[in-house]
Amino acid sequence: MPKTPQASLITSKSNIAYLSNFTGSSGFMLITKSKKYLFTDFRYIERAKNTIKKGIEIIDITKVWRNPKDLKAHWQSILKKHKIKTLGVEESDLTVTKYKKFKKISPKIKLVDISEEIEKKREVKSKTEISLIKKSQKINEKVFIAIKKIIQTHKSSITEIDIAWKIKQLGNEFGAEDVSFSPIVAFGKHSALPHHEPSKIKLKKGDIILIDMGMKYKGYCSDMTRMIFTSKPTTFQKEIYDIVLKAQEAGIKNIKAGVSGEKTDKITRDIIKDAGYGEYYGHAGGHGIGLDVHEIPSIAEKYKKPLRENSIVTVEPGIYLPGKFGIRIEDMVLVTKTGNKNLTKITK
Repeated sequence: MPKTPQASLITSKSNIAYLSNFTGSSGFMLITKSKKYLFTDFRYIERAKNTIKKGIEIIDITKVWRNPKDLKAHWQSILKKHKIKTLGVEESDLTVTKYKKFKKISPKIKLVDISEEIEKKREVKSKTEISLIKKSQKINEKVFIAIKKIIQTHKSSITEIDIAWKIKQLGNEFGAEDVSFSPIVAFGKHSALPHHEPSKIKLKKGDIILIDMGMKYKGYCSDMTRMIFTSKPTTFQKEIYDIVLKAQEAGIKNIKAGVSGEKTDKITRDIIKDAGYGEYYGHAGGHGIGLDVHEIPSIAEKYKKPLRENSIVTVEPGIYLPGKFGIRIEDMVLVTKTGNKNLTKITK
């Protein structure tokens, strides 16, 4: 069997968008050595015609794929045309049911796992992709500034859910097509929950506010976490904040092409451990970002691979003290050959 499959079946929506510009919710691609196919249904045919890259053949599966026999015959005719014996599939994306379906209609074809192969290509961003992510973050920051003003105006009546919904609304008004994930808005003790789901609790004087938010612009995501203090921080709050800030800044300073995600994570983690709060920092130190809000590479204890030039990662250490409060600070960083460029401009 060859080292790489003769063709690839692409089912991940983000990978399909990356390879073809197609963003419909229903579809998959077949990529052979000589031709690329996009399979979709009636709902998305016109969109595909107007948006996909040149050289990709669109196949309308609305009619021919309704009958299982027609589906099998049509699929096999394409595989036979290109003399395909081995087919790469994204096992990490496919459900068991879908995997079995493709296996059934490809009885003489060897299926080979190609999970993360396209993601590895996506890791290094083009100039256009970097520009789109920067734009996404500019919108994100514009929304954050507006949110701070809203909080200052409605200190005693606003809830976590109010702010979360306002983030979505303002993102749309300022040019984002969507949020890149559901905003995390946490008041007071809730900030000790790393991925708290916003509730109807009202803001109280003295509450710390943790806001983790991101926008999506032309398919590309941003991600940022900031802390807001509604009154002068206590000595203890300031101590914890300063530890996290020191860890984050040290981690960012270390980042450049060739440095492993593991090393960057260790730098941030060791500072928090040395300060006596290691047990209160339980998540990875950051992640890649692009078409997905979480993608490779990773800033994590077991990610030994080197960061690559023109990849974009977040750096987001945190300390979470149950029943008290939590602090997380997150920036997006563009990895360069000799260092990095921080794409997050909002003050800390």
